[in-house]
Amino acid sequence: MNDTDEPRGPRGKRDLPFPYDQDLCGVLRHLNRRTRWGSDRLANDRATASFLAAGMRLLVQHLGPGAQQRVSSERLLLGSLSQRRVAEEFAGNPAPFTRHGNGVSMLRDRWSPHSDFVSDLINFAVWRENYRPEYRKQRAANTERLVHGPDFVRAVHDISYQHTAEGIELPSVRLGLALMTAAEGDDEVTRIISTVYEDYLGSWKQLYTAVLRERHLRLRKGLTLDDLANALSAATDGLALRAIGDPGADVVDHDNRRSLMGTVALAVIHAFLEPDDDATGLTLEQTVAMRFDRRSY
Repeated sequence: MNDTDEPRGPRGKRDLPFPYDQDLCGVLRHLNRRTRWGSDRLANDRATASFLAAGMRLLVQHLGPGAQQRVSSERLLLGSLSQRRVAEEFAGNPAPFTRHGNGVSMLRDRWSPHSDFVSDLINFAVWRENYRPEYRKQRAANTERLVHGPDFVRAVHDISYQHTAEGIELPSVRLGLALMTAAEGDDEVTRIISTVYEDYLGSWKQLYTAVLRERHLRLRKGLTLDDLANALSAATDGLALRAIGDPGADVVDHDNRRSLMGTVALAVIHAFLEPDDDATGLTLEQTVAMRFDRRSY
């Protein structure tokens, strides 16, 4: 191993497309270097980014919409993401990615064992910056509509459709759903999934807090912001999985730009929240009991 042969920082890859041109020090956790300094330098090496690009294309081929060959998450390492397949894909990289050199040797120099490459590729694939370049701009516009917009119901439906329709087309989302089915007993996969959700839900909880504050709402007694975030996230994951596995279920209506997620989101919001100036102080269970059991509290 040589810690002195890689270019410093992202400067050597600024002409690469987003997000390969970004600083990947915090994303790639398993690079084969003894020191943090060496790992950080290698994380921003042009060839390292090029191996990630090759791996991402393989994920698209096997997990993306219209994939010719479906693979389970357990088979990713043994087949579609083997060293040989990654090296072959690396040799076919389009410009401006690196494609020259002994792919297998270069890959082993960076990640040994190969399972470390797979782990880092998963980290990269589910990284928030890998979602799409305009994500932050669109998120800001959606936040404005939900917090201050005049038609909250329309905003929920529009954003739910957009989020679901785009998500089911992304290999990174499909990979995340596949990994969750194989996470039990795999500490590394469990850590990745947990880290992704901590970041993902943290950003949504900031939005929910702003909505509650600006629209003068509060959570029902006994419920927390984590409950709200987890409920909406679980519904999103479940509907995305259903839409991918059973397209005929019509949980996503592309013609009318609607999804069942919009309806579910409104139901959860209505059940979990109540107005500040008309709060009953009742739990969700008490509220439901009053309607269905005709019991008073």
